[in-house]
Amino acid sequence: MERLVQLGADMAKLWDRCGGDYLNGIKNTLILALVATIIGCLIGLVCGILQTIPHTKNDPPVKRFFLALIRAIVRVYVEVFRGTPMVLQAVFVYYGLPYFTNNAVKFDNIWLAAILVVSINTGAYMAESVRGGIISIDPGQTEGAKAIGMTHVQTMTCVILPQAIRNIMPQIGNNFIINVKDSSVMFIISFTEFFAVHRAAVGQTYLYFPSATIEMIGYLTMTLIASFILRWVEKKMDGNSDYELVQEDSLTMTAGTYRHPNTGTPFDEHSKEYRDRVQQELKHGRTRGER
Repeated sequence: MERLVQLGADMAKLWDRCGGDYLNGIKNTLILALVATIIGCLIGLVCGILQTIPHTKNDPPVKRFFLALIRAIVRVYVEVFRGTPMVLQAVFVYYGLPYFTNNAVKFDNIWLAAILVVSINTGAYMAESVRGGIISIDPGQTEGAKAIGMTHVQTMTCVILPQAIRNIMPQIGNNFIINVKDSSVMFIISFTEFFAVHRAAVGQTYLYFPSATIEMIGYLTMTLIASFILRWVEKKMDGNSDYELVQEDSLTMTAGTYRHPNTGTPFDEHSKEYRDRVQQELKHGRTRGER
């Protein structure tokens, strides 16, 4: 108990001294994670669509060649950025480009470099998520869309993608939460995010564990809030759980057999027409033709 009290006192001392820096680090982390996730989702969407463009042996050779080339480029991109740590990707982008171009290409804006690294890393993961979301849609829907004359672009934008995006929403949220945490490696290029503030605070006060506890609480709070918001968005995308069916449609059963449910149809024993017909039969009897 005494150690917990001491921990609380050290954390309070740290917050009193570096609280503004911690909050600024949280702000930078959230902005970086949000912007990079949005850009990464757009990159993944384009790559996922390019990987699912249909082609057959009857297509022109030029089309098949370019589709094969595009898929090979996307595959190399996905495998490279999924198979290497983000911290090394940041090193290669921020320090490697000036090294190989003799400083002709370099980043003067640290925000641009950080967003680029996190975005292309996120895009590599989202490319496979989008591809999986597209191929998870029942092929019958694509066939039905083509049967009514829709082009491939119309089928993708109006039929397939709306359903695929809903299916991959949990993965989009998962990537955002991962970016909140993994942006901590951006300290390697001197980007001032939440973890970089922790390193600076430890260097000033030598209170490593109290500062790490503040970091733990901060990251956990950000991810829990993000999870709650994303689940709320998913429920909104699902719509209402119950629906009121349309009771009347002027285009349905126009041959004269359609009636409002309150009046029934001529063949319904509860309808006025049926009751009148029965009364007439009881009163006058059926004709021989009707029998």
